[in-house]
Amino acid sequence: MESRSMRRLRVRFLLTFLAGVVAAGVAPALISSVSHSKASRYDDLSLFTNVLTLVRGNYVEPIEDSELIRGAVRGMLDQLDPHSSFLDVEAYEEMQVDTKGEFHGLGIEISKQKDGFIEVISPIEGTPADRAGIQARDLIVKICPTEIPEGWEEDCRPTKDMTLFEAVSLMRGKRGTEITIHIYRDAFEEPQPFKVIRDVVKVVSVSGKLLEPGYAYVRVRAFQESSVEELERALAEIHAEAGAPFEGLVLDLRDNPGGLLDQAVRIADLWLSDGLIVYTKGRREDQRQDFLAHDDATEPDYPIAVLVNGGSASASEIVAGALQDQRRALVVGKDTFGKGSVQTVFPLEGDHGLRLTTALYYTPSGRSIQEVGIKPDIEVARVDEFARAKPRRRMREADLERHFTQGDADPDSVVETEDEKAAGEELEAAAEEAADQQLDRAVEVLKSWTYFEHLRNKAEPTPSLQARAPEENP
Repeated sequence: MESRSMRRLRVRFLLTFLAGVVAAGVAPALISSVSHSKASRYDDLSLFTNVLTLVRGNYVEPIEDSELIRGAVRGMLDQLDPHSSFLDVEAYEEMQVDTKGEFHGLGIEISKQKDGFIEVISPIEGTPADRAGIQARDLIVKICPTEIPEGWEEDCRPTKDMTLFEAVSLMRGKRGTEITIHIYRDAFEEPQPFKVIRDVVKVVSVSGKLLEPGYAYVRVRAFQESSVEELERALAEIHAEAGAPFEGLVLDLRDNPGGLLDQAVRIADLWLSDGLIVYTKGRREDQRQDFLAHDDATEPDYPIAVLVNGGSASASEIVAGALQDQRRALVVGKDTFGKGSVQTVFPLEGDHGLRLTTALYYTPSGRSIQEVGIKPDIEVARVDEFARAKPRRRMREADLERHFTQGDADPDSVVETEDEKAAGEELEAAAEEAADQQLDRAVEVLKSWTYFEHLRNKAEPTPSLQARAPEENP
């Protein structure tokens, strides 16, 4: 029989939930719905408290209530999309560090591969990882942390079953401490240990240079708190070096995993003087939010080629999609990652946080890129020696468990068939780098003014706009 204290707990839990609904300003219709379904919700809460009581009283070892509650919260969020998660104290701090662009660690951009291992996207120039000889496309197969975490019975642990956050947490640490990571490279017969001394890593999110007279290049590696200011400084320096108006600019967003939405909007605004940059839609119609371009501080009207690939995600796709839809740039490279959702981070008590998917975003023409990504105007593969030796396909949004489908975001869309996808993956695996043909092709495009005359003569974008196939370009 249920105790009086447990009944009080259930009632207090329900009242707290309803108070939170009212405080959040939920529409009256939803509150009414909550009221009507009180009985079923009460049953669910009863189930939860009964399980909690049974575990607390009968589990083979004592376990803290706080640990059980946090586990329940994580389990609840695991039922949602892959970008929603509970952030404990360490994860919440990590997220804040990432947006500021300075930390103690190795200085590598990494991603989780479909086979489970951690792949190095690229070492950041001048960082400990770069000095230790770690290279792009290396696989981190084992990590030997400086301090052995509680519960480990070994000095090193394979990354195959680690989450990306767990791997990052193990590799970060105090300046001057040493860590060993085991690297597999196509040139190796077996994984090799690399010892790396941690240092302060300042991630410069923007770099730029003059490729040749008249033609500029800027790379945006991530959308952090200072990215707009860094980009404005880089452009000003290149303009000064050029001494004359640009004849064209390459904006490199390859392997840029995204970041802050406001930075993506402000960066796109540098090249747009009016119109939509992006808009977001939540679960209710009144949650639509439009982000518009402004006519101040806009760069001159020179041709732009935007470089993208399968590592270009989220905020990168916002910028590429806005410039493509507004006929301000041609997109060159490979299909992007396909993350068309917006996450809001809510601070919680105890220095915890909640990352929750609250909206989907759409390009100015009304396209959702969720799952399908941005389709380049001009498709150009990249092939390197590692890809030729052992093809490996990048993980994309469509590979993640519980991801929103394109049909969720745009019910009228047409998604490629499994055969088409497999054929594309085979080509992508066989192609991805060499003497940077994507950059070379982008410069060729900039020099072909007819591309941009064609671009400007196109009709205004409509919600049904489809990406142009390469053969449609003159």
